[in-house]
Amino acid sequence: MSHAPRLFIDFDGTISAEDTTDQILARFAGPGWLEIEAAWARGEIGSRECMARQVDLLRVTPQALDAFVATLPLDPGFEGFAQLCASRGLAFTVLSDGLDRVAQGALRRIGLRATVVSNHLGASGWQRWRLGFPNARNDCRSAAGNCKCRPLAAQWQGELGPSILIGDGRSDFCGAAEADVVFAKGRLAAHCRERGIPHVAFTGFTDLTPLFLRWLDGEALPARAPAAAPAEAAHAG
Repeated sequence: MSHAPRLFIDFDGTISAEDTTDQILARFAGPGWLEIEAAWARGEIGSRECMARQVDLLRVTPQALDAFVATLPLDPGFEGFAQLCASRGLAFTVLSDGLDRVAQGALRRIGLRATVVSNHLGASGWQRWRLGFPNARNDCRSAAGNCKCRPLAAQWQGELGPSILIGDGRSDFCGAAEADVVFAKGRLAAHCRERGIPHVAFTGFTDLTPLFLRWLDGEALPARAPAAAPAEAAHAG
């Protein structure tokens, strides 16, 4: 290909084995976070309002939070995928509707450095936290805190290569409509099937890595889908 592809990877439920925001809330927030979650699930609020209100309920020191994050498992095949990208000189951006501190901590733990574009989790007093949204858009089709449409919408201009999205959940919906190539699992794969969005389905980085290598080497990959899409993680950011 004449220009290097621009690769964007979701974090929660894609790089991470489970939704890390939910795990953090379950450990460090009061029970009210579940009521807020239910309102989000009913479509009454978007993820931006949902997460801002939930983060207000967190009561944890930075040290305890970071120690907990260090225990959260990642997809067992992700390191191999990252090594493939490094061997091909391909940088990637972590595009997450979750918490930047969590994604950055997870990548540091396995010795990776990558650009993380996400919502900003900042300390706000003793054991208190506040969530900022430097990448929000009022017209985001996914009502996400971090709108993924914008970085994926850039078309071939000058030295820009094709945009590739790897994701799993609701926050990836608008990005999937803009990306040139979509690798999807979970709720995102179901959404792509329902909307007729061309995509390659996968279940984890272990099966994604050889598929991605074939694509890098110029092989056309037919769209496929798993027999049944797993249930969507709560935030799937």
